[in-house]
Amino acid sequence: MTNSAGYKFDSSVLREYDVRGVVGQTLHAADAHALGKAFGTMVRRSGGKRVALGRDGRLSSPELAEALTEGLLSTGCDVVRIGRGPTPMLYFTVYDEKTDAGIMVTGSHNPSNYNGFKMLNAGKSVFGDAIQELGKIAAAGDFETGQGTVSDIDVEDRFVTRLLAELDCDVPNPMTIVWDCGNGAAGDVVRKLTAQLPGTHHLLFDEVDGTFPNHHPDPTVEANLVDLKAAVAKHNADWGVAFDGDGDRIGVIDGKGNVLWGDQLLQIYAADVLERKPGAAIIADVKASQTLFDEVNRLGGNAIMWKTGHSLIKTKMIEAKAPIAGEMSGHIFFAERYYGYDDATYAAVRLYRILVQSGKSLAEWREAMPVAVNTPETRIECPDDRKFALIEEVRARLAETGAEVSGIDGVRVSTDDGWWLLRASNTQPAIVARCEAGDDAGLARLKAQVTDQLVKSGLKSDDFFAPGAGH
Repeated sequence: MTNSAGYKFDSSVLREYDVRGVVGQTLHAADAHALGKAFGTMVRRSGGKRVALGRDGRLSSPELAEALTEGLLSTGCDVVRIGRGPTPMLYFTVYDEKTDAGIMVTGSHNPSNYNGFKMLNAGKSVFGDAIQELGKIAAAGDFETGQGTVSDIDVEDRFVTRLLAELDCDVPNPMTIVWDCGNGAAGDVVRKLTAQLPGTHHLLFDEVDGTFPNHHPDPTVEANLVDLKAAVAKHNADWGVAFDGDGDRIGVIDGKGNVLWGDQLLQIYAADVLERKPGAAIIADVKASQTLFDEVNRLGGNAIMWKTGHSLIKTKMIEAKAPIAGEMSGHIFFAERYYGYDDATYAAVRLYRILVQSGKSLAEWREAMPVAVNTPETRIECPDDRKFALIEEVRARLAETGAEVSGIDGVRVSTDDGWWLLRASNTQPAIVARCEAGDDAGLARLKAQVTDQLVKSGLKSDDFFAPGAGH
């Protein structure tokens, strides 16, 4: 090892689930190089050596990937580069190639000027304290040294073959599906996948373009699904699917143009899993509808509410031996029949199989779900250095009133009307809010309670829940 000059990252880039910043402002090639040295050191000290490396389609990703490679090599790690593709393809490579670790250069669903890194080491996500540890290794200049090797492999066809294997049933009535790739990193994979899937497939924005010229690649915001809805209507499609910038989050609409949010999708997947695994644990994050938790329990499953965040959910899945988990944000994790990570392309094929085998349309699945009135996941701008303190202020005020509060992640407050949630986003300078009630009048009362808490903590808005107010 060597104690060379230390390197200090901008304090805002070492986040809970990953490393992420604004290119040219808080994130530079020098950061990627230092991260390669720190991550390579972590891998070596945990007994590993081979690191798979992928990158998304952002304009800054090639330069960052090159600097990252140099940093990894300097620690004696061998780098297995898979080139451009979605984050799930990088995860697949770690499992299929049996590498010791993996790192993905990606800005995920963020605007085009963002970028960052998602990491796996020894089969587990690198997050939380482990990310802070990378910062400490870099600051101390406490790096392993050596000379690793680089190899370039093409795993795309293998990955697509694995996705296709999920449709392991007869398809007597092939469907018409619209796929909106959002110019994100999943485009090439989706093109190959749909060329071999039964049915008629219409692709939108499948050319990978890091400027995202058509719409922002975040399927959790309904405004980004306008093109998909129009194409489903135009082609009289059975359903449509959208992906985020790195292909690990899914958005879905039915043939009637209605959005199925992450918790509604999880309800469909959970019903399928529980037929084979009665009593299994099914995990959803704190933003999910109460109707999901109630329905999982009604179906004989063990519904578990957990913290938001792909790394946190994956860790909880291992602990609870859960075959499936999901988030409102469209991360769906499959450990049954798959590897335990979030993969939107796999989730799409799996949904196809469920629809074929059930004989029900996606619209029929949606219409059979318990009804609740709720807000979408609403993001309200709040500075990074203020958001966590604000939640603690809300928590303290609620404690004084004796409210019924779950503190798993932020505050989820249960009332006679339903529930409301406030939590600090771990990926953006924002507070996340959501409310759910049995009727419109109850929802209005819950929204008023949230508004009251936000105003008491100094945020200003006529209507935090107005379309576009905090998105």
